[in-house]
Amino acid sequence: MVSLILPLAAAVTLVYLHTFGCKANQYDSEVVRQAIEAAGATVVADPGLADAAVVNSCTVTHVSEAKMRGLLRRLARRNGAVRTVVMGCAAALDDGTIAGLPNVADVLGGADPALVLEALGLPSHPADPVLRSFARGARAWLKVQDGCDEHCTFCATTLARGANRSRPPHEILEEAEGLAASHAELVLTGVHIGTYGRDLPEGITLSTLVERLIVHVPHVRIRLSSVEATEVDDRLADLMINAPNRLAPHLHAPLQSGSDRLLRLMGRHWYTADSYRARMGWLAARLPRFGLGADVIVGFPGETAEDHACTKALVESLPYTYLHVFPYSERPDAPAQRIGRPVDPGIAAQRSAELRDLAAKQGAMYRAARSGGRADVVVLRRSGGRFEGLTEDYLTVYLPSDRVPPERFEGVVTLNDDGTLQVSLSASAAAAAPAAAHAGRGEGRDSI
Repeated sequence: MVSLILPLAAAVTLVYLHTFGCKANQYDSEVVRQAIEAAGATVVADPGLADAAVVNSCTVTHVSEAKMRGLLRRLARRNGAVRTVVMGCAAALDDGTIAGLPNVADVLGGADPALVLEALGLPSHPADPVLRSFARGARAWLKVQDGCDEHCTFCATTLARGANRSRPPHEILEEAEGLAASHAELVLTGVHIGTYGRDLPEGITLSTLVERLIVHVPHVRIRLSSVEATEVDDRLADLMINAPNRLAPHLHAPLQSGSDRLLRLMGRHWYTADSYRARMGWLAARLPRFGLGADVIVGFPGETAEDHACTKALVESLPYTYLHVFPYSERPDAPAQRIGRPVDPGIAAQRSAELRDLAAKQGAMYRAARSGGRADVVVLRRSGGRFEGLTEDYLTVYLPSDRVPPERFEGVVTLNDDGTLQVSLSASAAAAAPAAAHAGRGEGRDSI
């Protein structure tokens, strides 16, 4: 979908780029950033300086779309000359609402960099499938597939992104090699990464891809982004158990509900509460360090107190270290809107708070149990007088230091009185670290 609304300036040299949504969106934005820079323009952090803006949109909830519309209005108020190109999932489903917002020049469904360059009036360049210019921060996203063949009744992402499409392994390996030169961790991302390879020749799966990556880029840590619990096969589990420094022992396994009745209404037919619990419990029993997170939807149409109790019981039965709890958000054209009325917002808010409190307690217990243990730390950024890092099991740790630590190191974690974790730096690593005044990193912590 391309809707030309306002003409762009004749010469675009400075572009502001903003991303909403998941790691797949962030990856897509980096591809667009690379294309913009290859075309001779500069991506700037201050929208007030920009000739044009590119906003990568998300449609997963009504909140994400509202934030995007608010940003577009603020951009127009701050810089009346800026013309904005909106791309991504919300753009793909736009009914004219986005196109009608102030200073919107084009609405582009998807994330084709060639279309973005055309919309910006920049010279076209052959699409480079290998992301080479992402040199910010210690972690990089590596997109392995796009789209989804499932039809969850609450989701509009499939409508926006289409069917599952796996990238060829050789392309992924080439990109991983380039990224490994300047990053300590690669996060495999996509829309439904557990289905990787289903549209490729027989025998290629997510686990075989990870095995190839571990051999091909032996000095980086691989992490899986969101992946379904029942799609973590024994080969992936074995790597987490026996090579946690290569494949991070951390899973973000979407749950959505602990009620089988609601799972059926949600269209999530490939697992039950028992099969989810069994798979994650089996893995947790074999991993001494295991970061476990999940998405949960509260207030889905027809959710009863009994359904909510089932979800709480499942959460209590597994060693979650965090949860992302979302009130149900009705999406246009998603089938769930025909199931019935959502739960009263007040009741949904109370149930959400109960799950968040439960997850906070479980997370605190896990951090306390990790105190005194060793951790494989990737340094993310400097914040004030300390550095922030990320462990293999997805814990945030802090290192007070006036010297820049290695990008990746092994240390011992200690629980602080405020519930945060501090990590030590070995004497040899500390001696080799340059003064912090001369170096720094700019990556913040994002949800996986």
